[in-house]
Amino acid sequence: MRRLPMLGVAALITASSILTAPAATAGETTFRPVRTCADLVRTYDVPGAVTHVETATVVPATATEPENCDVRGYVEPAVRFQLRLPTKTYAGRYLQFGCGGFCGVVTTPPFADCGLPHGGDVAVAATDDGHVGKTPAIVDDGKWAENDQAARDDFAFRAPHVVSKASKRLITQFYGAPPKKSYFSGCSDGGREALLLAQRYPRDFEGIVAGAPAGYWGPLLGVYQTWLAKVNTGADGKPILTEDKLPALHAAALSTCDKSDGLGDGAIDDPRTCRFDPATIACPPGTDNAGCLTAAQVEATKKIYAPPTDERGRKLYPGGQTVGSELSWYGWIIPSPETGGIPFAHALADNYLKYMAYPIGTPHSSVEKFGFTAREFDRLTPEGVRSNAMSTDLREFRRAGGKLVIWHGWADQAIPAAGSIDYYERLTRANGGPAATRDWARLFMVPGLYHCATGDKLTEYDPLKELVSWVERGTAPDRTIATGRDADGKVFRTRPVFPYPLQAKYDGTGSVDDAANFVPVPPARPSHDLVNWAGNGLYGKAGPVAP
Repeated sequence: MRRLPMLGVAALITASSILTAPAATAGETTFRPVRTCADLVRTYDVPGAVTHVETATVVPATATEPENCDVRGYVEPAVRFQLRLPTKTYAGRYLQFGCGGFCGVVTTPPFADCGLPHGGDVAVAATDDGHVGKTPAIVDDGKWAENDQAARDDFAFRAPHVVSKASKRLITQFYGAPPKKSYFSGCSDGGREALLLAQRYPRDFEGIVAGAPAGYWGPLLGVYQTWLAKVNTGADGKPILTEDKLPALHAAALSTCDKSDGLGDGAIDDPRTCRFDPATIACPPGTDNAGCLTAAQVEATKKIYAPPTDERGRKLYPGGQTVGSELSWYGWIIPSPETGGIPFAHALADNYLKYMAYPIGTPHSSVEKFGFTAREFDRLTPEGVRSNAMSTDLREFRRAGGKLVIWHGWADQAIPAAGSIDYYERLTRANGGPAATRDWARLFMVPGLYHCATGDKLTEYDPLKELVSWVERGTAPDRTIATGRDADGKVFRTRPVFPYPLQAKYDGTGSVDDAANFVPVPPARPSHDLVNWAGNGLYGKAGPVAP
């Protein structure tokens, strides 16, 4: 699960230089500090979030970042955070980032481009979600959660909320006023946190971006990742489908499905429109080479594409891997040296089942022990609902004027895209239908994008600018842009992404790599996006909240 990039080390300068009055620039008011950066170091009695600032140092401007007050501390009992406060260009916005995997580390939050005046106008923050874990967080052993309910709850639901309270208090102290607008953006577990905030803390943020959300947390970690780990493991403990077979498998998938959207462009815009059978590239009897699949590999691949099911054939998760995602399976489903020879899916599932999935003091499980049964699914529910972000009751968020952007890559290898569509379909049904829901919540499905970033043809997507414009200018996002960059950072493709269920259609003129040459169209055939699965009863469970 992708982390935000680490930025430079902070350096001290004299704080007295930042004590200036508010100034106006480029049509917006900027707010200068009313106290020194060092003055922030103390304890703040924030209700439900007692906050200790341990260090606050001024970091000089660089070519890409503004001068800022770098604040570090923790919210009791152990939710560590970093808050970066621009000293000369702050214009009243606060942006908090989500964390990925099992978190456990504070990743320095970058200053974001919100598409409005002042590139560094945003105060930004991030948190470790209340515990210290291993790096990368995706392979954290999870032992921090084994017998510590407070640490579990901080990670499950409390940390993002209390850090927002702490940050807003510190912003008020530093600039003399609270933020005018507050935003949250996260992907993967950060996307789960984003949905959770809209559901359980609907007045914390006016605008929320939930990317590839791991909202179905208990079933996703306990069941789906376990499924990926087990269906591709042979009796000898080795992977059945191997890395060398992925290029041929992907090529066969493209050959079958690339033109299902009417355009041969090396990508599958909507995997739901195609039917691909991996048996079409089965090896002749007695042969095995990189250009074909053995009988065992064909069966394993079919299971990877399929959702897990119980003993009665009932789905235990809303979806499986999509056709077109094959190249992203290396590392997540198929072991790689970078993952220590253990697929990410196995590491996540095993640590979750051993240390986090069940109430403290009750029997735990593991990838090897877990069975795909209704009973095992239900055993995950008591603890899972503490982390799940599945409630469709967002009435309070909507009444508060909140705006929600959900997005997901169609080729996501970590979290099946079908879950986000299932959730959004249920959200629209619970909130007055598609038209009424689009007034405050929209979903964007990005063709060919892997988990949070990277992909074969499109490699990055971030709708933060569009969200800010929606919140502050009332301009709803009718068109966003996904970008494809090569290894040198050069853009080789742009493609518009329209609000679900609209899709991008080539207008017949110009390059297929230019977003300007595409128009929005409804899907060719109505789809049935609400999935009937074992978790149908979980959508009404909002989970606990912190003060």
